[in-house]
Amino acid sequence: MGDHLGHVEVPFDDPLDEVVGRVNGALEERQRWHLLLDAVVSMAADLSLDDLLDRIVAVAADLAWAKYAAISVTGDRTDHRLRSSVTLGMSTEEVARIGDLPEGRGVLARLIDRPEPLRLNDIVASDSYEFLAWHPPMRSFLGVPVRTRDDVIGTLHLTDKVDGSEFTEQDEEIVSALAAAAGVAIENARLHEEAARRQRWLSAAAEVTTLLARPGEEDSALQVVADRARDLASADAAWVVAGPDEAHLSLRVVSGMPATPEKMAEVDLDRSLARSVVVSGVSSTVEDLGSDSHAVNVATQLGWEPLGPMIMVPLRNAHGVEGVVALAWRRGTDPAVISMDPTPPTLFAEQAALALQIARSRRDEQRLALLEDRDRIARDLHDLVIQRLFAVGLGLQGLARLSDPGAVSDRIEHAVEDLDTTIRDIRRTIFALGAMDTVTDIRAAVAEVVERAARTLTFRPEVHIDGPLQSRITDELAPELLAVLTEALSNVARHARASACEVEISAAHGVLLCVTDDGGGMPAVVVESGLANMRHRAEQRGGHLTLTSDPGDGTTLAWWVPGS
Repeated sequence: MGDHLGHVEVPFDDPLDEVVGRVNGALEERQRWHLLLDAVVSMAADLSLDDLLDRIVAVAADLAWAKYAAISVTGDRTDHRLRSSVTLGMSTEEVARIGDLPEGRGVLARLIDRPEPLRLNDIVASDSYEFLAWHPPMRSFLGVPVRTRDDVIGTLHLTDKVDGSEFTEQDEEIVSALAAAAGVAIENARLHEEAARRQRWLSAAAEVTTLLARPGEEDSALQVVADRARDLASADAAWVVAGPDEAHLSLRVVSGMPATPEKMAEVDLDRSLARSVVVSGVSSTVEDLGSDSHAVNVATQLGWEPLGPMIMVPLRNAHGVEGVVALAWRRGTDPAVISMDPTPPTLFAEQAALALQIARSRRDEQRLALLEDRDRIARDLHDLVIQRLFAVGLGLQGLARLSDPGAVSDRIEHAVEDLDTTIRDIRRTIFALGAMDTVTDIRAAVAEVVERAARTLTFRPEVHIDGPLQSRITDELAPELLAVLTEALSNVARHARASACEVEISAAHGVLLCVTDDGGGMPAVVVESGLANMRHRAEQRGGHLTLTSDPGDGTTLAWWVPGS
């Protein structure tokens, strides 16, 4: 007999498939986390923001098996407008048809305002403003905020899994982990790009300083500043407003847009934003130049295309703010191109203003040197040329009292020699800016000056030289000393009515030149001309001029300068 026990047949394949499925799922999950770790390591070495964003969306799509992926980076938590966005899964033509970047509304705004992961089974049914015309059809959605420290800087979102299923909690966890790593990597890339940008501004400031050191007009220097700033900021237009004070500002130069001097002169800056920046010394930003009531719309007044964002920084030097540098972009410019951080251009403008001030100081020094050269030429012409011509004239006047033909001939010959010497001095003064040739023998040069004076005087002055004259009197000092000696002896011949004169040169303590005569002395009121020149020559070298004169007792002139 046999009893047949009832039993239920369980297919063997069902539990095996379940076990294999779980094992495969665990392996796949493990592989996903390995992929995430590899992505985090690779992101740490990627310092280009554009390349980094491309890598993040590619890894996110692989981790969640998503058909579409995108990462959007905003300005800051209060500014939902996207500064950059990278997509995966859509063709270039589809991206172009969609048009401008989304404005950070709908689900993107929800991720920023409430920074926590968001999963939707049907994005079309959600409160979304991000579906635009020509957008590919999408259904399931997974979005996570991208953080850096406590700030939300963007969103990482995926739509439609490849197998048509919905996004799971495991997808949310792994994509959230990727977003956390992405936030750190994006911040590092931003810091790197900011450091590189600042370095470019600093290099440009050094370049402008070098350019402005060259001779040129101030407007040309300002044009260099405007051109370089526009290039660094990738701006569409730049201009410089400057003036002696805030009440007399004018549009000086323009870069990137057409402008004529006549049109620039018509721009009224009395109640402009530029004037406010000059007064306050603080940079200013404008979201849209055409709609800002405080800013003068330079684009409209000069006939340009409409300008949108603008930043204006002060041209500050040691004496204050003398103007502003303005940078502006056309309306509709890619937000990723626009950098409204005023710090780099402000530092650039301050460096440029300092370079402008140095350039002006150098030009003033050159003008002063030119005036000093002209003054020296005038003194040399007076002391060396005019006085010598006067002495020649006195000598020729004395010919009328001579009856000896031989003496007359000698006097004429000396006069001709003096005229030749005077012509040579004039040429030397004009072509060498008044600098006399190097005096190799100071004693011989002094003797020559005294000998020339003796032809005008009725006597020969006595000369006494004391001390190491040749070593104490430099090549620069020798022409000064000889010019003063020539002027002093000329004054004796013209005014003193003297019968004797003594020249003493001492190099014991500095260089002292004394010219003493026994004439009638100086009048109470003297119009200084040659005396002023002699005093100026002494004071320029830290010395002084002293005159001692008593009526009937003659005059002593003492000219002293420190030795070399």
